[in-house]
Amino acid sequence: MSAMPAQPPPLIGRRRFLAGLGGLLLAAGLGISAPRLHAGIDRARLRDSMRRLYGSRGLSTLEEWFDLLDRLDGADLNVQLRDVNDFFNRRVRWLDDIDIWGQEDYWATPLETMGKREGDCEDYSIAKYVTLKELGVPGDRLRMIYVKARLGRGNLTQAHMVLGYYETPSADPRILDNLVKSIRPGSQRTDLDPVFSFNSTGLWTGSSTQSQADPVARLSRWRNAISRMQEHGFV
Repeated sequence: MSAMPAQPPPLIGRRRFLAGLGGLLLAAGLGISAPRLHAGIDRARLRDSMRRLYGSRGLSTLEEWFDLLDRLDGADLNVQLRDVNDFFNRRVRWLDDIDIWGQEDYWATPLETMGKREGDCEDYSIAKYVTLKELGVPGDRLRMIYVKARLGRGNLTQAHMVLGYYETPSADPRILDNLVKSIRPGSQRTDLDPVFSFNSTGLWTGSSTQSQADPVARLSRWRNAISRMQEHGFV
């Protein structure tokens, strides 16, 4: 177990742990037509969206991302995980949603995160998830994991999100994090207690290996982020 930063930033705004979860999780059975996120990008549309929303600086970051995709196409999985993790950790500055978006909790698309070069833990995790899917990593092996993160040596915990790569549904995931830069097995991240995890097709509670619900229908912010991704050019 590695030590957490001595004074880490607030991880999801400054709210209490999962205080806003009622707003995240919609009641089941609402009959919502949910968009789906599939691997694939329209580079021309993404360039147009980035140029319109963030100008030349954002476009420069997008081109770096395209170069990353081209370089990692067909590469070893370990290299893909490491380089995607490093790409966003090095280029995106951690900042609270209220300071970036003027909202308490906003889940940004990868284009928005790259355009701003700022984001919080959800934004890092979403961007890494979409990038790895685009590289051909099976989506069912990737999950964004909401955790309770213990800070320092005290009893203080805050909500945090990381990305996990699962070789099998019951495997010890490898954790991609914006706080601890190296990728480590979940069993070595004893500072993290999982609460629930999700991707585009499943939602799991705790350490369960069985999906409990449709995440796109149940997680309003995830559904909204997917809709914006499709508008930007993520197909």
